[in-house]
Amino acid sequence: MADFPQAPSYRPDPALLKLGDAFYDEVSAADFPQTVLRFRNDRAAAEAGLDTLDDDAWLRHFGRFEPLPGNLPQPLAMRYHGHQFRVYNPEIGDGRGFSFAQMRRADGALLELGTKGSGQTPWSRFGDGRLTLKGGVREVLASEMLEALGVTTSRSFSLIETGEALQRNDEPSPTRSAVLVRMSLGHIRIGTFQRLAYHRDADNMRRLVDYCLTEMYGVTPGDQPAAQLLGLVVERTATLAAQYMAAGFVHGVLNTDNINVMGESFDYGPWRFAPTFEPGFTAAYFDHAGLYAYARQPEAIMWNAAQLAVSLRLLSEAPPLIERLETFEARFRQAYAAPLLRRLGLTGDDPEAAWRLKDAIEDALLATQWPIDRFFFDAFGGTLPSGYGTEWDAVRATLGEFEPVTIGRSHRYFEGGEPCSMLIDEVEDIWSAIDRHDDWSPFHAKVAAIRRLGEALDAGKR
Repeated sequence: MADFPQAPSYRPDPALLKLGDAFYDEVSAADFPQTVLRFRNDRAAAEAGLDTLDDDAWLRHFGRFEPLPGNLPQPLAMRYHGHQFRVYNPEIGDGRGFSFAQMRRADGALLELGTKGSGQTPWSRFGDGRLTLKGGVREVLASEMLEALGVTTSRSFSLIETGEALQRNDEPSPTRSAVLVRMSLGHIRIGTFQRLAYHRDADNMRRLVDYCLTEMYGVTPGDQPAAQLLGLVVERTATLAAQYMAAGFVHGVLNTDNINVMGESFDYGPWRFAPTFEPGFTAAYFDHAGLYAYARQPEAIMWNAAQLAVSLRLLSEAPPLIERLETFEARFRQAYAAPLLRRLGLTGDDPEAAWRLKDAIEDALLATQWPIDRFFFDAFGGTLPSGYGTEWDAVRATLGEFEPVTIGRSHRYFEGGEPCSMLIDEVEDIWSAIDRHDDWSPFHAKVAAIRRLGEALDAGKR
């Protein structure tokens, strides 16, 4: 590894090793027939101090999983349990992924590189441990769009095609294979705590609470560390719920093993962006009861936070946990303002006014079935075009309570006259070009368009 460019900004910190082997299993990556680089996120890599890697080194580390210097010597498949559609499952864990590396960002935040599709682990059960290339493409598109819309999300770091033919029941097979690396603030899930509670393992529960507070949140544990951690998780997850709603996003599978303690969205399977405002809109074809429908996502995420509180009863009395959990709704309402106003190019410091604006927008969108992305594009800066009829009068009146950002509509994103969206038909078209003709140009063009959207929404903050 002498050829590894030791950038000053690369600061390895394999903090997971402090937890001990009760939390993970050492595993090895699959030996793939080939490694073809399809996407590398140099914006994310710069934060991790890894943007100086050339493509050959990138393939070795993120396709062959040669350890990074000073980092985890062996990939770690994390152990956890979880409620899956409200049914408890003690037989899960990292079945096709692992934690590969950890490093500190310039601001001291702990970053983690984890995989999807890197091969079988002790938790694979009957799975092959692989990821379809289509699934990897979908995750890149989802995470890029969510990042642009201001959602706290894991970031697709690398996508490498691996040269295997996979059989799947939910898409035409054989289909192409890939391995994805995602960068996040950590992969400790609510289900990680549930597993320890299930086994009544109080010692490791204390160790995990301390790890999350000190290593992930960067705070000093107080007199009630379990309640302290729950309060932080409630705040982060309530914010995530608000961000989902403002983005018109449906995750699809909000199980407790898919909610991490940093309130960071990740693991994009059957996701969707709603084309119009439909409270019952679902992403997963198997979600027959609509448990994780668009409008039910705040309830689902709060339910998951409650399962963390139940698990932490191993260390704490109930009252301080209940006190923290009961702040979820107020935090959700307060957190709604930032992503909503950002998407509208407005400023304001009254969360209740933003909530009234949210209600007015939802009423008008529901009554007119106007495309969500079209509305936010047209309304950016706080003024609706004349084509919006009387159904939008309440929205017009409420928009007037806020000030537009200074950039207005002068950013190049608005020059084309069309909003950047990420609807399922667009995803299918992008995949079709790759699948039929190995044409990656629509994929790269969409990523570039999404990033222009993000730049436009961020411009008002400068």
